[in-house]
This record gives sequence, structure tokens and C-alpha cells, in this order.
Amino acid sequence: MQKPSTTHIAFASFIGTAIEFYDFYIYAMAAALVIGQVFFPASDPATQSLNAFLTFGIAFIARPVGAIVFGHFGDRVGRKTTLAASLLLMGISTLLIGLLPGYDVLGIWAPILLCILRFGQGLGLGGEWGGAALLATEHAPKDKRAWFGMFPQLGPSVGFLLATLSYLALSVWLSDAQFKAWGWRLPFIASALLVVVGLYVRFRLTETPAFTTALEQNKTHAVPIKPLLKTHMRPVLLGALAMVVCYNLFYTATVFCLSYGTTYLGITRSDFLGMLCIAIVFMTVATPLSAKLSDCWGRRPVLLISSALAVLAGFTLSPLLASGAMLQVTVFLSLALFLMGATFAPMGAYLPEQFPVAVRYTGAGLAYQLGGILGASMAPYISQLLVSAGGLGWVGAYVSIAAAVSFIAVLLLGETWRRELL
Repeated sequence: MQKPSTTHIAFASFIGTAIEFYDFYIYAMAAALVIGQVFFPASDPATQSLNAFLTFGIAFIARPVGAIVFGHFGDRVGRKTTLAASLLLMGISTLLIGLLPGYDVLGIWAPILLCILRFGQGLGLGGEWGGAALLATEHAPKDKRAWFGMFPQLGPSVGFLLATLSYLALSVWLSDAQFKAWGWRLPFIASALLVVVGLYVRFRLTETPAFTTALEQNKTHAVPIKPLLKTHMRPVLLGALAMVVCYNLFYTATVFCLSYGTTYLGITRSDFLGMLCIAIVFMTVATPLSAKLSDCWGRRPVLLISSALAVLAGFTLSPLLASGAMLQVTVFLSLALFLMGATFAPMGAYLPEQFPVAVRYTGAGLAYQLGGILGASMAPYISQLLVSAGGLGWVGAYVSIAAAVSFIAVLLLGETWRRELL
């Protein structure tokens, strides 16, 4: 097979994460808007929201399992085949969620099957990011690894924008009753078409040079997780903590704020989704900017500055969101997602650079997904509890603490931009 161009490599690393995060985000939005009402017995809105957010968190528990399972094959068999398998699992799980009958039809089996499919989504996404990041960085020139590693990091921005636009269009074209009855399912069903495109692009790839060299020199491990746990746990754990700020900023701004704004502030669903579309542009702009700076200055200074600014951003959550004014709420959402992009972009190179090639898929993926458990799995749920107990100020403090944790983790991890990946 002919060696793929840099454009093909960049697009292949981008398209998979865009599709998988689209699948993931349409569930996040459905959890904030309708999942509780469809799949759980009728009760007060707060209880239904909490139940929906718990199903949202299940996938984050599955993601480290997916990182280990797909990482095993990615470090043993290769990046290309493993990436295709993770995308296929994610796509099937998402399609079946869109077709799953609700509580009125299946009773208690509706939430049980939903949780199983949500777990399948988490497994697929758990194997996606590590492979996509390696696909980009292991093909990249040394001085442009963060730039190449940025393309899988752009996937979440585009995936989220597609998800938001999907639900925004449905909010405009359908009545509230139609949306709750069947309209919310359409983005899940449509994801099947995107998966076919992603699989086509990825099957036309070749294996990365770093992994090809490892295979030729017989430097792979029979069970990659064993040497990883034995000798590389420090970068796994610190890498996970470094990811906390990204996840916390994103899911606080998109899932918790969406639920709070539409439930308690009286902002219509279409208006809030429109504000999120504006905010995601700031995340998309921050991603290549942060990646470029981290290739020029190093990963560490960019991440430290961005995390420090995120600590300060937490103090703006309560006054801006509590105002209920569209301008102030949009300013907070834009600030949060801009800083999310700034802290997220360098991770495409920073985490793979922490590990040798024979355990890199497993190590980078596991660090990334453990960060999801710590920073995102319970973030909407915890924020909902905090706002009930003490108000929005407590939610802002939660954001600031998460950012401070990542700041300290990056300090301890050190700089990696001069390391060799072969």
C-alpha cells in the first residue's frame, strides 16, 4: 500500500475522534435534555436529571477498560486495525441507543439496556483517542508533533459542534412533544453514516513508522499492561491528573450549564444550544493556537499558563451564569471552552511522549481515560449536588480546584517536547 500523505494522516486521525466524540456528545446533550424522561419512571425533574447524569458517567468508567483492551491490541497488533475496531464498536452502540425503546415500553429493562450500550460507547471511545494521537504523532516530524497531535484534538470540537447543531436544528423544526417522542433519536441513527466514512478513511492507512520499527526489532510485549503498570505508573497517574482540567471545563460548561440554564434559568433549549455553538468556536480557535505555541515554547509552559487561567475562570462561573443574561452566559461558556481547547491541544503530543513505543498506545490512552473518570464522569452529577447544597459559587470552586490539580500534575511531569518517539 502506498504511504499515505500527511494530509491523509491528519484527516484520518481527526475524522475518527470527530465521529466518536459526536456520538459521545449527542448522548451528553440527550442526558441533559431528555434521557431521564424517556428511560426512567416519572418523578420530579431533579431526580430524573440525576439518573440521566449517572448513565452519562457509566461510559467514563468503561473508557479506561477500553484503553487497556484496545491498547493491548494496539501495542501488539498495530494502530491501524485497532482504531477501526474501536470506531465500529462506538458506532454500533450509538445506533442501538437511538433505536432502544423507553421505559414506557420496556419498563426496568430500558435503563438496564441503556447502561449496557452506554458502557459499549465508553469501551469504543476508550480505544479511540490513544490510537488517533499515536497515528498523528508517530508520523510527525519531531518539531511538529504537537501540531500533528492537534488534529485528533480538533475532533472533539467538530464532533461537539455537529452534535450541538443537530439538536439545535431539531429544536427549531420539531415541537417539544415530537422532540421527546422521537426527534432526539435522529442524531444517534445518523451516526451510522459517519462511521462508514471513518472506516473507509482508516482502512486506507499504513502502520506508523515507530510501531513498524518496534515489530521489526521484536520489541513489543506479549501483555503490554504488565510492563506499563510495573515501570510507568507515575506518568499514567500524573497524566490523568493533568487531563482533569480539560474534562471538567468542558462537561461543566456543556452538560451541567445546559441542564441548569434550561431548567432553572428559563433559557430555551434552542437559545442555549445557539450560545454553545458560539462558545465552541472559541475552543476550535484555541486548539491550533495552543498546539503551535507548545511546539515553539514547549508543552509545559502552555499547559501551566492555561491551567492557571482556568483556576481564575472558576470564579467567574457564579456571577456570569447566575445573571441569566444571554451575553454573560455566552461569555462564560466561551471562556471555559477556550481554556479547554488551550489545555487540551498539547495533550495529543504530551501524553504519547511520556511512554516508550511498546506501551505507548496503552499508556497514553489509559492516562487520558483515567483523566475522564476524575474530571468528567461525575462532573455534571457533582455540580448538580453542589448547586443544590450551596449554589453556583460552589460549582465555580469545583472548577478552580480541578484546574489547580492539573497545574500541579504538569509541574511534576516536566517537559517532553525534545524526546524521541522511535
